[in-house]
Amino acid sequence: MFLSILTTIGLIIIGVLLFLLIIFFHEGGHFIAAKKSGVQVNEFSLGMGPKIISFKKGETQYSLRLLPIGGYCSMEGEDEESENPRAFNNAKVWKRMIIIIAGAVMNIILGFIMMFTIVVQSPEYNSTTVSGFSEVSFSANSGLQKGDTFKTINNYSIVTAQDMSFAIATTKCKTVDGSLLSIYKEDCSLYLCELYGNLYNDKDFSKKTEQLNKIYALLKEGVSKINAAESKSEAHKIYIEYYDKMEIAAGISDYKIPEIKERKTRQRFVTDAEVLRDGKLVKIKNLEFYTYLSDKDAKEPSVSIDFYVEPIKKTFGTVMEQTGAQTVSTIRMVWSSIIGLVQGQFSFKDISGPVGAASAITQVASEGLKSSFGDAVNNILYVMMIITVNLGIFNMLPFPALDGGRFLFLLIEAIFHKPIPRKVEKIVNAVGLVILLTFMAVITFKDIWQLTPFGK
Repeated sequence: MFLSILTTIGLIIIGVLLFLLIIFFHEGGHFIAAKKSGVQVNEFSLGMGPKIISFKKGETQYSLRLLPIGGYCSMEGEDEESENPRAFNNAKVWKRMIIIIAGAVMNIILGFIMMFTIVVQSPEYNSTTVSGFSEVSFSANSGLQKGDTFKTINNYSIVTAQDMSFAIATTKCKTVDGSLLSIYKEDCSLYLCELYGNLYNDKDFSKKTEQLNKIYALLKEGVSKINAAESKSEAHKIYIEYYDKMEIAAGISDYKIPEIKERKTRQRFVTDAEVLRDGKLVKIKNLEFYTYLSDKDAKEPSVSIDFYVEPIKKTFGTVMEQTGAQTVSTIRMVWSSIIGLVQGQFSFKDISGPVGAASAITQVASEGLKSSFGDAVNNILYVMMIITVNLGIFNMLPFPALDGGRFLFLLIEAIFHKPIPRKVEKIVNAVGLVILLTFMAVITFKDIWQLTPFGK
């Protein structure tokens, strides 16, 4: 019990330190760019609220504050007019643009560093080339083949395994024709798998390892032949044959083979994809992925990847390649999520604020602890990597009060050689800030509500 409490405290401290590191990099980006541009920095603060530690070096006050929820780099002439020649408002417009964008750039750089820390620990990496299928693979029954390399899924470009997972996870569940050949073959395979599952979970039979291995081999063989069947009658014949073989191998003589019942409609996660097959680009229409209910009380079906991919050998080159590719993949994932939110692909319940992020970190840490403390730390690091990339991209959106909004004003100034009146800029940013704070308050309330029994 005591060790568990210490572990939890340790993970909380690691999470807070990583979050402070994200803030430090973001505000540090503004700070370094300002110093290099000759702009006077009045205060650099890590954290908000009452000061814990504060000291002055040169012209800048450095502060560590109590609440690890943000930070700031306060520059002379940033929010008010100043006659100081080293004030932000008196710097050349291109220098001000660099200072504003530097925070987001540093977030992306930190994301790359965090990704490298995660990637370098892996013994090998996942490619996007199919090496085989699970026993209940829906994709194998709807056009996907061994050796296919994904190029797009649902018009989303696939470069890394992370792209592939994201594209499948965001695929929509649809109602499809229940009389399709692919669905009939899926049902045949599912019944064979159910038979094996019952034997595997049987307390007495589960001890018969050699016999179970033989039955599993029959399962794999039968499912493979069902996947290749070109008609329902062929699939049914194979299903009957291998159900018999598996029961006989189990030493069971009194059994009844379940009847395959067709329904008018089924729920399936289905989309179009493009794969590279034998050097040619092939389009797969209506590619299905494994669709299931997570438990008996689940209201909506879930999706799972139902195929395996070829590994990528770990070398110095592949470590750096995967770090870069997966960082870019995360940037694309965040950007696509923002676009999807605007287009209505994601609902309000899919958005999370600081409370939701903290809840997610707690969940991934708990999941990681099931195997080891190191896995828990890596899970936290991965979430923090997504947060820092998210912060960098979100901050550069052209919205008032965000760095992106300020950058837009500077861009207008650079194009027309005339700054936006300070009064107008203040009003626009104030309105933007009110909207952002209101939005964050609503999101925070929603996150807290979802943690209660009423919001489950």
